Amino acid sequence: MNQSILQEKIELVNEVAQKLGDAASSVVVEYRGLSVAEVTELRRTLRAEDIDFKVYKNSIVRRAAEQAGYAGLTDVLVGPNAIAFGSDSVAPSRILVKFAKKHPKLVLKGGLVEKGVVDVETLTTLSALPNKEGMISMLLGCLQSPIRSFACVVKAVAEKQEAGSTIEEPKEVASEAAPEVAA
Repeated sequence: MNQSILQEKIELVNEVAQKLGDAASSVVVEYRGLSVAEVTELRRTLRAEDIDFKVYKNSIVRRAAEQAGYAGLTDVLVGPNAIAFGSDSVAPSRILVKFAKKHPKLVLKGGLVEKGVVDVETLTTLSALPNKEGMISMLLGCLQSPIRSFACVVKAVAEKQEAGSTIEEPKEVASEAAPEVAA
């Protein structure tokens, strides 16, 4: 083999290994049977979420996966595959599962999420979750709810006092404890 071709392949393996290591999520799909228009639509949808979608030779990806320490990924590298690399742990699986429901010829095979090899069922489960920003806003909403409730109560008390009515203070409940027995 020509030395320059060998060097190009080594650089490509290093590039793919770097992408696998840097991505929060990588999903391997089989695209056999999709039309050019469908693949273009898929690429456009993925690009909108800042997800890189590439087709590599399986031998290159196998070597890159082994180099990066993801040997478990090599089992799914059969047939014409493409890989979606995303910086969000959920976005690639969410988009690809949604697209596969409309286009059954797109087959999810497996992937990597947060440095671990996952199967199709895990990817499908992850696809139901919102993206990172959505999860953060849900968390902030949960944290903000008690504070908002407290602020509404304080505001209602202040408005009632401004209106001139007085708020009755709770009357002390007489102790209903048993009388003390002198010894």
